Amino acid sequence: MTELPAPQNYNVKFTYSATLDSNEAAKTQTENWIAQNYHAVIDMANLDRIGIADLCNKNSVYYVVASGVMTEVDWNVAKDYKYFLGQVGPNDDAEYNAGLAMGQYYKDTKNVKKVGIYGAFVPNPMHVNRLAGLITGLGGTYDGATGAAIAGKITQSVDSTKINIPGITVSYFDGFNPETTFGQFGAIAASQPDAFLSVGMATTFFAGSLNDANIEYADIDSFTADNYGHMNDGKLGYLAGKYASSVGPVWALIQSAANGTPIRDNGKAVSVLQNFAVAKTAAECNAFTEAEGPVWNKTVLDQIISTNEKNVSLASFKTLVENDGKTA
Repeated sequence: MTELPAPQNYNVKFTYSATLDSNEAAKTQTENWIAQNYHAVIDMANLDRIGIADLCNKNSVYYVVASGVMTEVDWNVAKDYKYFLGQVGPNDDAEYNAGLAMGQYYKDTKNVKKVGIYGAFVPNPMHVNRLAGLITGLGGTYDGATGAAIAGKITQSVDSTKINIPGITVSYFDGFNPETTFGQFGAIAASQPDAFLSVGMATTFFAGSLNDANIEYADIDSFTADNYGHMNDGKLGYLAGKYASSVGPVWALIQSAANGTPIRDNGKAVSVLQNFAVAKTAAECNAFTEAEGPVWNKTVLDQIISTNEKNVSLASFKTLVENDGKTA
């Protein structure tokens, strides 16, 4: 675990977990935090979310989802938990559409004939849905399925032989293992694809190598100063990201509950959708970066933190979050 510096504007300590790669690891980490009297868990791992929600609820620890959303089945169970406060982020349709738009762009505008595809952390549902969209956008199928139905075909892993994209040669890999991943990537880079298309994490793992190899790449990530640099000075040619971080809004849900004035949806947990924005140039990317300070600074966040003196309605919360922290 890594302890992060306390935010300047709030008296709170954040601790970031080590990499979690299984449901059991997520459960153990949560149990450790509960034993150490942590007050809340912000989930960005997407591992056994219903199990973690139940564990937190039974131990009176607040739980929020800040990356992707729960499955519909899990949501329908967890939304009634007192200590599950809600989720903020793209739903499955938004994830699928982000991949779809990327695929369509590289097929119809870039006219690619040979691509490398990185599936990130399949079977993470957000990456599965993005991959389904990407394959469909490129005009392909997986195991005979197309569209959102592809996601239903990928339950545990991807069989690259089942990816069929007429007119486009595909080299596919996913996951991350320091002993094998860079070798897989290197083989694809050496083949000089027209583009390297990723449903997440490419800018983290491969940006430097892709820039050096002069291979255009696309990713679904975040609008950051580093990614602006990769667009301005490197070969990042397409970036889909959430302009407004979901962590700020879920923190507001936690603080509101800690104040004794939780924001609820008719007594149930809150669910707010965030969509993706797209940049294809450095100028477009710069427009989405935090050039003038973080989107969710204290002035903005305080507007959606409920207190005894200021009750924040669900409608007010949703309006600000869905408009990227802007009131107008």
